[in-house]
Amino acid sequence: MNDSPGWAPPGSSPSDEPDHGSQQPNEPVGHPAQQRPARGATWARQQPPAGRWTAPDGGISTPPTHPAGPGPANGGGWGTGWRQAPPAPRPGVIPLRPLGVSEILDGAIATMRTHWRTVLGVSLAVSVVAQGLITVVTGLWFRTTSGTGSVDKPDPTLGETLEAIRSAMGSSSVTLLVGVLGTIVTTALLTMVTARAVLGRPVSTGEAWGDARPRLLQLCGLLLLIPAIAAAVIGVGMAPGLLLAAVGVPSEGAALASLGALAGTGVAIWLWVRFSLAAPALMLEKQGIMSALRRSAKLVRGAWWRVFGIQLLSIVLVFIVAAIVEVPTSAVAMAFGGDSAIDYLSGESVSVGWAFLIVVGIGGVISSAITFPISAGVTALLYMDQRIRREALDLELARAAGSGD
Repeated sequence: MNDSPGWAPPGSSPSDEPDHGSQQPNEPVGHPAQQRPARGATWARQQPPAGRWTAPDGGISTPPTHPAGPGPANGGGWGTGWRQAPPAPRPGVIPLRPLGVSEILDGAIATMRTHWRTVLGVSLAVSVVAQGLITVVTGLWFRTTSGTGSVDKPDPTLGETLEAIRSAMGSSSVTLLVGVLGTIVTTALLTMVTARAVLGRPVSTGEAWGDARPRLLQLCGLLLLIPAIAAAVIGVGMAPGLLLAAVGVPSEGAALASLGALAGTGVAIWLWVRFSLAAPALMLEKQGIMSALRRSAKLVRGAWWRVFGIQLLSIVLVFIVAAIVEVPTSAVAMAFGGDSAIDYLSGESVSVGWAFLIVVGIGGVISSAITFPISAGVTALLYMDQRIRREALDLELARAAGSGD
């Protein structure tokens, strides 16, 4: 292991071994993480919950409590050789064993708390730049909304509909693009911070930047490719309905397009979860874009619902935190903007002032500075947890934490 947090170089990862179906006849059957007798005492997958015991043969049982019968005092029996499993080492923000949902969330927050200077420094700097760009672009080109009156007509023309869509999506597309770029930078830097925090090592912003900088371009391609794949899947699902509407069957075409969009959205969500661990795989294992996608798919295989649930929980948590911050700042912004601000937020044709946009931008900076580390930390720790469960990464991390590699 070297000083970088990349614990599994491409081509040498244990997950690249054959699956269970390809085992030789004389090989022991079981998960790779359970076949580690030659590497010393194991506790990762075999550590029982509190109040349970580990038998000499590796089985799990409740501690003996019956006062009569064979036991240690009677020269053997079931009591001989029983021992309580040792606790998992914890050099950093998480114990080095398979994690529960609460431990993943707590680890992300503990990383913020332990390395707050670096974490908040990174997220605040990126948030200020990103939200500043959004505020300036919105103030210069999208401060006036044209409203949706044209599409409220019974039969709007195609030109009126496209103009309304262009007006509605203009500011949103800029916000989305800048937000994605900000997410890329913070994900890259905070993944490296989280990796070091797991080992209990301090890290400065300069060190995190030095580790992440060589992978930024590839990470940018990866995080733009995933939503592009999702959009293409939804578009393919809607295509038959749109073609039917184009040949003169609008009602049936619209219904078919809606069903296609619904089915495409389901497939897009499945793909998003399947590829959700690609970013930490790319950063920590020095993988390429396609290799990182395949790596994520392999780690998520068999655990899709668990990964989906944890990621969804983190999204809900981020949404709640953002709402707590942005609702009061939006109220202050509307106080500055008056009635025009309320009309602006409701989509009416109106122009707002710079004071309104600046206050909204300040709320966005505070919100992003808090939520960026939570999102990046949960994804990085979920990636490590899947590798601990599948590949005994806990042993490698414990060795690295103890040796200082």
